[in-house]
Amino acid sequence: MANLKIAIISDIHGFTLALDCVLEDIESFGVDQIIVAGDIVESGPDPVGAMTRVRELGCPVIQGNTDYLIGQGETSGKLTAWTVDQMGVDGCQWLLDLPFSHRVSPPGARSTWDDLLVVHANPFDFYRAIAPDAGTHELSELIGETEAAVLAFGHIHIAYIRTLERITLLDVSAVGNPKDGDLRSKWGLITWNQGTHSWKTELHYVDYPLDETIIQMRASGMPNVEKHIQKLKRAIYE
Repeated sequence: MANLKIAIISDIHGFTLALDCVLEDIESFGVDQIIVAGDIVESGPDPVGAMTRVRELGCPVIQGNTDYLIGQGETSGKLTAWTVDQMGVDGCQWLLDLPFSHRVSPPGARSTWDDLLVVHANPFDFYRAIAPDAGTHELSELIGETEAAVLAFGHIHIAYIRTLERITLLDVSAVGNPKDGDLRSKWGLITWNQGTHSWKTELHYVDYPLDETIIQMRASGMPNVEKHIQKLKRAIYE
């Protein structure tokens, strides 16, 4: 296979209606594989549905910071405790068992510098975000000696593509609750061209099913639902 098309999605956060819209959009591009970059269930109205859809994809799925917390049975907040209760023991264990990263060596790769590396936040932990304007010293700490042509991630919910000296950063933002002032779901498309030994990176934007999601949230039983509806609609960090 000379070319390889991979879709990266991240930060679903239990918003299954948004996930359905993104998966429908991805289907139209005829990708070879989907990779899920973590934060699957926590903060939205349908955590079990989000897990079920992701598992049915049969694709690589990595662990995000909220997946780890929910998997550990975290109960520090009302919404988190509600999510843990919804997931049950088996669901929490599935989250805990997810791997930290996923590496793709494309057809004809000459070294690890041709690879795609997918993480949740950065190659060393799933908490520290790689900001779009991160400086040289910060990038050195967060990326280090990581060998890859493309580093794809989510976590910060702000979509961007940034090309460094040897590696391209692709922040695919969030399916479930974007925070860059644009209430559209985002996902990344990465295409390998074996002839040029290079990846093409793109960001795709999908209209958010807001009205239907609000109805779903109000019917879900999630705590403090009106507060979370307003947070979703604002689509910014506060």
